[in-house]
Amino acid sequence: MISASQVIFVAGAVGLLWAFLQFRIIAQIPVQSFGSSEGEGTALLSSSDNEEKTKRLQEIYEAIYEGAESFLRAEYKVCALFISVFSIIVFLLVAWGTGWDLARGGFTAVSFLLGALTSMGSGYLGMKVAVYSNVRTTVSAQKPGWTECFNTAFRAGAVMGFALCAAGLLMLYITLLVFRIHYSEPEQWTYLTECITGYGLGGSVIAMFGRVGGGIYTKAADVGADLVGKVVHGIPEDDPRNPATIADNVGDNVGDVAGMGSDLFGSFAESTCAALVIGSSIGTAAGDWDAMVFPVIVSAVGIFVCLLCSFIATHIATVKTESHVEMALKVQLISTTVVMIPAIYYTASYFLPESFILKRTVGQAELTLHPWQAVLCVSMGAVGGLIIGLVTEYYTSHSYKPVREVANSCKTGAATNMIYGIALGYKSAIIPVIVLAVVVYGSFTVCDMYGVALAAIGFLSNLATGLTIDVYGPVCDNAGGIAEMAELDPSVREKTDALDAAGNTTAAIGKGFAIGSAALVSLALFGAFVSRIQHASHDAGATVLFKDGVNMLEPLTFAFLIIGGMIPFAFAAMTMKSVGEAAMAMVLEVQRQFDEKPHLLDANPTERPDYDACIAISTQASLKEMVPPGAMVIFTPLLTGILFGVTAVSGLLVGALVAAVQLAISMSNSGGAWDNAKKYIEKAAPDSELQGKGSDIHKAAVVGDTVGDPFKDTSGPALNIVMKLMAVLSLVFADTFYAINAGKGLLSMAS
Repeated sequence: MISASQVIFVAGAVGLLWAFLQFRIIAQIPVQSFGSSEGEGTALLSSSDNEEKTKRLQEIYEAIYEGAESFLRAEYKVCALFISVFSIIVFLLVAWGTGWDLARGGFTAVSFLLGALTSMGSGYLGMKVAVYSNVRTTVSAQKPGWTECFNTAFRAGAVMGFALCAAGLLMLYITLLVFRIHYSEPEQWTYLTECITGYGLGGSVIAMFGRVGGGIYTKAADVGADLVGKVVHGIPEDDPRNPATIADNVGDNVGDVAGMGSDLFGSFAESTCAALVIGSSIGTAAGDWDAMVFPVIVSAVGIFVCLLCSFIATHIATVKTESHVEMALKVQLISTTVVMIPAIYYTASYFLPESFILKRTVGQAELTLHPWQAVLCVSMGAVGGLIIGLVTEYYTSHSYKPVREVANSCKTGAATNMIYGIALGYKSAIIPVIVLAVVVYGSFTVCDMYGVALAAIGFLSNLATGLTIDVYGPVCDNAGGIAEMAELDPSVREKTDALDAAGNTTAAIGKGFAIGSAALVSLALFGAFVSRIQHASHDAGATVLFKDGVNMLEPLTFAFLIIGGMIPFAFAAMTMKSVGEAAMAMVLEVQRQFDEKPHLLDANPTERPDYDACIAISTQASLKEMVPPGAMVIFTPLLTGILFGVTAVSGLLVGALVAAVQLAISMSNSGGAWDNAKKYIEKAAPDSELQGKGSDIHKAAVVGDTVGDPFKDTSGPALNIVMKLMAVLSLVFADTFYAINAGKGLLSMAS
């Protein structure tokens, strides 16, 4: 008989091995220039030209690598200091809140550190792989056809996707097994699952700093480079004459890859922790370990499914033309979702008992559930995620009407472009929010709050594929930048731009998945928080709090619901302003270099810009500006619980969730639409209606794109961490909050 441990360990090992094999294939591509990508009739470059361009490729690769490495080291030093101090706070507050139970305090602090370190490792791995693969994608784009360059970028994403999922899975499960040595009796497993919530908190804290810090870095450089380069001086994107271009490409790796990797790792950790906490009664009632860790098994099975479906893109239906690129990526999402549903059915039938008992989140009653109900909840999440992804594609791909409308609005200037883009973002939130509402209602009806947690697991069941596609986009973006900076044949840049346009859309799809899953994870964590408060009050022999649910009409709860709804807007304002201030400094630095070295703007300049000065501006700005918004998100629920009690925290969490999910979707999709509207105009011929690159229409599109940059790559995607982090932090400190005046807080304002 196969056990849960066997499936999870084999899945982790296979995922790591597959990531290593993909890396070995990429490593076989030499970093050298050998000529044009056009057909056999195109004359090859002379040997001396090839050598010069090869040298330039290697110089650019090393500059991007050194910039990304130095930034992540500086960022992780700040993160290491924070988690060292905060782990002590976690230990002390959790131990005190549980009556000085040092084991629970210690295990929670250890799991917090493990989650944080795994998240940092995920981000660092993503950066290394992306930088290593960017230049090799550029090299592959010089070859005839589309298959090789697409496969290189796709495999780069696969290294990140499978390595992160496998490492996160193994670290989480090994931690559970180690904790089980202490909590050996089934009735103690509730405490085990509560201790493991620190793992999700650690992952989320690093994701917050990674997303915000990396987002500020990359968008400060991107906006600065675009405004001075393309708008003022009319030089192409990623032109080597632009001093900010290296910083821009570094930013793609530290923000779009490292930050995003930490973000999705946090989603995986938190969704699993929420499902384990809410479903702990499945294990404690019957002593069935395999049934209790069913959410972890689903993630393990997802690795096998994603691996099999990846062959569709690289071997079965390979990319042969530009039109195949977007379809190949879309097929990955659809195929993994379709295959996951029967895989989940057989997994549930094998590992879950014919019937099992689950305690309701609200009330004292118990539910008798069956495997098909768990399958239904996970499937609803998986299908809901796919629908949200496809809707996101419709609103952000220039293959469809909405983005083309935004592009056409640029004919009358930047103002109408802004109006259309913002409206598109608001409109794009309608269907995803309705889908989320249906998934929440359906899964809660079937399996109570445990069903919502399983739906969140379903959203992330094909996480390896989602990460693969997410990393693919920045790799192609960097590959195009390297081609431009190395002054390779224009056909190389055209090819990488086509790959990147599809990558922009799939990146938006990935953000849609992340935001949707974050909403479900946050709701599940809120349910776990309510359950934990019920248990704490019951164990204390007092009146059971939240016995009949949370009363939103209670004055303190409703007051903090409104405050919670304000938090995402305050966070977005802080991060947007941070990007603006850093971009202003970047604009001034770039213009200073152009003023002091006017020959930089010559067609063939004899001197190089000072790239390091721009890298330093982005690094310093991001490290300085990432702390205040992160601190606000971390300490708001902590101080609310300590001062005002658990009813105030419940209102705060609900308000933040409702506001953050809508704002995140609209900001991410507006930014993605502006970006692809610009690319749609750039593809147009000079004598066409949109007039193409360099025209006034194009300049209006660039303005929209620069505004959209922090929308889609800084504030928007970081908002899903806001709702998750606040919820998981409240769950970790639930016992602490209850220990203060029986959950009423120091001020005892609750009725």
